[in-house]
Order: sequence, then structure tokens, then C-alpha cells
Amino acid sequence: DSFDILGDGVKELLVGRDDGMIEIYNFESADDPVLRHDYALSESISSIQAGCVGKDGYDEILAATYSGWLTGLTTEPVHREGGSGEELKLSQEMQNKISSLRNELEQLQIKVLQEREKYQQCSHSSTAVSSVPAFSVNDKFTLNKDDASYSLILEVQTAIDNVLVQSDVPLDLLDVDKNSAVVSFSSCDSE
Repeated sequence: DSFDILGDGVKELLVGRDDGMIEIYNFESADDPVLRHDYALSESISSIQAGCVGKDGYDEILAATYSGWLTGLTTEPVHREGGSGEELKLSQEMQNKISSLRNELEQLQIKVLQEREKYQQCSHSSTAVSSVPAFSVNDKFTLNKDDASYSLILEVQTAIDNVLVQSDVPLDLLDVDKNSAVVSFSSCDSE
């Protein structure tokens, strides 16, 4: 997307990448865009858009991720300065918003517990039928020319507990910054 998110009168280029990076490029000179800000998410971005969404006078960047999460980055200041010994007082609007979000969270937690109980009852009945849920997998296996390695990226719209990689040739698994997996190695019987 292109939007004047910095408020300097010139539109910036907003880029959402499939590796989870959100980047804001500014065109300070006519030659090349300059990276002004970036932010990393834990999953690939499928769409990005900017505009005034949540509060008048403060622009935001909204990014939709592969699993359906919507993430917002705002220009509204989140920290307020206070003097020494001075308590930070929340406005009534902010207190109401926090209270509303807490109530919504409690209702969602209750609903989740009810659905879990309903599922447990259904799964233990004599007429229960079990089936494997169908879900799509977003996978990429790409060559990184810089270090002659391959990147395997797997995304699923549910939690991934285990990934088994089996190969006929020896593999060296490299850890990367974004990796949240715990790697364990086991030797395989060649026969």
C-alpha cells in the first residue's frame, strides 16, 4: 500500500512480506527508497492497508496474516510522560475501553470452556465419530543464494506440535532468529 503514515506530506510505501516483516519506505530522494521503520510478525502477511481506523487523528497500518489475525500499528503515542512521583491517570474513555476488553475476554474464556466441555461429552459418547480435520498448509522451500541453504517455511491455521524431516542424505539444520521450534536430532537406521 502507499500512504502518508509519517505525516510529512509524501506517501510512503508500506510493504508486508511473506516472512512476516512490515516495512515502511520513504522517498527522501528521487533515486532509491529508504527504509524508515520495520516490524516483525511471527507469520506471513497476506494483506496490508493504512488509514485512519481506530481513533480520529491517528493513522494506522493494518496487516492481515495467513492464519487470519489482524494486526494494527498506530501512530498514537502509547506512553505518556509523568513527573517524578506523579501517578499516571487514565482517562475515563481509556478506563471504559479496558473494562470492556476485560469483560469481552472473560466472556470468550467462558465460551471456550463451554465448547471444550461439549466436545469432551461428544467425543466420549458411544455414537461419536472421529475424523481428521482438513486444513490447508502454506509451505515454501526456497534457496537462499547468500549462504547456499534452503529455507523451509510451514504455516498452518492451527498449532504445529511436531514436524518430522526425513532425508536419505545427511542434513545440517541451521537455526534462524524467527525460529520458535526446538530442534532434536536422531540417527536413522540406513536399512
